[in-house]
Amino acid sequence: MTQLQFTLAPDPSDEAREKGRLMFAGPVTFVKGVVAMSGLPPADRLEVCFAGRSNVGKSSLINALTGRKTLARASNTPGRTQEVNYFALGESRYMTDLPGYGYAEAPVATVRKWQELLKSYLSGRQTLRRAFVLIDARHGVKAVDEDILKLLDRSAVTFQCVLTKVDKINRADREAVIEQVKAALAKHPAAYPEIVVTSSEKGDGIETLRAIIATLE
Repeated sequence: MTQLQFTLAPDPSDEAREKGRLMFAGPVTFVKGVVAMSGLPPADRLEVCFAGRSNVGKSSLINALTGRKTLARASNTPGRTQEVNYFALGESRYMTDLPGYGYAEAPVATVRKWQELLKSYLSGRQTLRRAFVLIDARHGVKAVDEDILKLLDRSAVTFQCVLTKVDKINRADREAVIEQVKAALAKHPAAYPEIVVTSSEKGDGIETLRAIIATLE
């Protein structure tokens, strides 16, 4: 089997960029926090989800994408997000924020419950079109990330890597971590072969990610 060649996501076309801008400039609302599969909203539209270890910058990225500073709650406390948090992008998309993983301080029973919900959600949500797995550019893919990547492989959910906090490292370190991430992703059949490089603070990659979400079919 020919191994995929991983590259950085290209700049979006003008049409895709505008489609992304319009989608995220429109109504974006928090729908609900879900703690069990029975609580999921109707599967009546395409869905994307964001996953990442605790403090990788998920909340900050979601806020940057939507242009709303407090839509997703950021916290310095690992494991604060304990639910699958649903957001609606108008009437055409759901965007979900999954519980952070890799936290050390949450009770074991709580962690197990989150893990079971995560497995059920990823394997059972037919409208889930893509998972965006956030990787901190300062650290690259760590052992704790491999569990979620393997779960996505087993669930046959296409996932795309989003590097966060690229403004926190220099160019040489950035190139090194990109190569490390490419090598790690090459082992995963569900990985989409384009990496999105972002900075929530500087706005890097935000238009690209908006365009990707808006043009998924």
